[in-house]
Amino acid sequence: MERTTLRRRALAVGTATVAVGALALAGLTGVASADPADTTAPPVSADSLSPGMLAALERDLGLDADAARSRIANEYRAAAVAAGLEKSLGASFAGARVSGAKAALTVATTDASEAARITDAGARAEVVGHSLDRLEGVKKTLDKAALRTAPKDVPVWYVDVEANRVVVNAASTAAGQAFLKAAGVDSGLVTVARSAEQPRALADIRGGDAYYMNGSGRCSVGFSVTRGTQNGFATAGHCGRVGTTTNGVNQQAQGTFQGSTFPGRDIAWVATNANWTPRPLVNGYGRGDVTVAGSTASVVGASVCRSGSTTGWHCGTIQQLNTSVTYPEGTISGVTRTSVCAEPGDSGGSYISGSQAQGVTSGGSGNCSSGGTTYFQPINPLLQAYGLTLVTSGGGTPTDPPTTPPTDPPGGTWAAGTAYAAGATVTYGGATYRCLQAHTAQPGWNPADVPALWQRV
Repeated sequence: MERTTLRRRALAVGTATVAVGALALAGLTGVASADPADTTAPPVSADSLSPGMLAALERDLGLDADAARSRIANEYRAAAVAAGLEKSLGASFAGARVSGAKAALTVATTDASEAARITDAGARAEVVGHSLDRLEGVKKTLDKAALRTAPKDVPVWYVDVEANRVVVNAASTAAGQAFLKAAGVDSGLVTVARSAEQPRALADIRGGDAYYMNGSGRCSVGFSVTRGTQNGFATAGHCGRVGTTTNGVNQQAQGTFQGSTFPGRDIAWVATNANWTPRPLVNGYGRGDVTVAGSTASVVGASVCRSGSTTGWHCGTIQQLNTSVTYPEGTISGVTRTSVCAEPGDSGGSYISGSQAQGVTSGGSGNCSSGGTTYFQPINPLLQAYGLTLVTSGGGTPTDPPTTPPTDPPGGTWAAGTAYAAGATVTYGGATYRCLQAHTAQPGWNPADVPALWQRV
């Protein structure tokens, strides 16, 4: 759906849409304030982030445990506020990002009259010359040109929401200009930046919760998924083609690739046999596994961590969304560019922010000794492409089966999309909960996982 259509629908509810977004995010993180820079709000609870993730954030971003919890809480809030503003601003929306230790949210618009709406939602307003629609249109033209002929010496291009430009990284200015000319795009909206980056797919040796393809080579399990009654996992497309068989980390028969796209995208999913049980977990490599509670996408500037068996846990920040990158095999579009390091063998593994799944490792450049840049395929488009459901701690397969089955059907009387008033009661997973704040229920934000919105009784 185009943003112009969203604008017509969203303007009817105006600022109320943004307020609901801020409330929902406050519920998710346990933070009631709508101000992304509010340091008086309570941080994420000590139990909500794994020790391994906290240690990696401290090592890679220089954050202590309290700062890490506070930052992730602010980033959750920012993601919901940004989503609400994107809908209400419509065609004038020009992107969102967080910055600084407090993860303060900035939302850009091409319409100066919308600045007050942004400020009222708790974000800093920035008036710019080009809408996100316009810049993404330029990038789409570049993507189409790359599908016809992969550009030589042009490894990466993306929309830079902070610069309000499309950026083309190239080995030389001449190579970048040749790509623009071949695509026929308006060079006035594009910055060509010199880059020595040489990204490549990372599937050739090892992966994160390892699996083996056709007995030769390894990749990482991304996230547990289901498709109807079929269990499986999401991973990178370059790890295998449809029909490729896999063995698990224990070298036992595991499953078969059911869907795979590469290049163009770098997405795939593997259906597993009955010996494999999906869990809402990401391997913490001895520091405690990370529980997956949902898949709310983070914004530019947010922290993100990656799990892979070659290099373990590493963290960094999201640099750009909807990036295109050229590997030797061809161009990949729609990936997220990050400052997280990775090495061959980490492909297909998990990118996660807090408890929210972000995507699966695609490729990158550099390494974890000198630093590097990596790219992940966002998880939500992957799920949509293959009709998959993410296994989560709230709405998916539980980590451990209950000793006594709940008397209610899965989820009980609670239902996403329902408007609940303060004081309303629902059942979920065999327990009763009372609503603390009026809101409309969102998928994955169930009573068991959102204590700011629901109280068990």
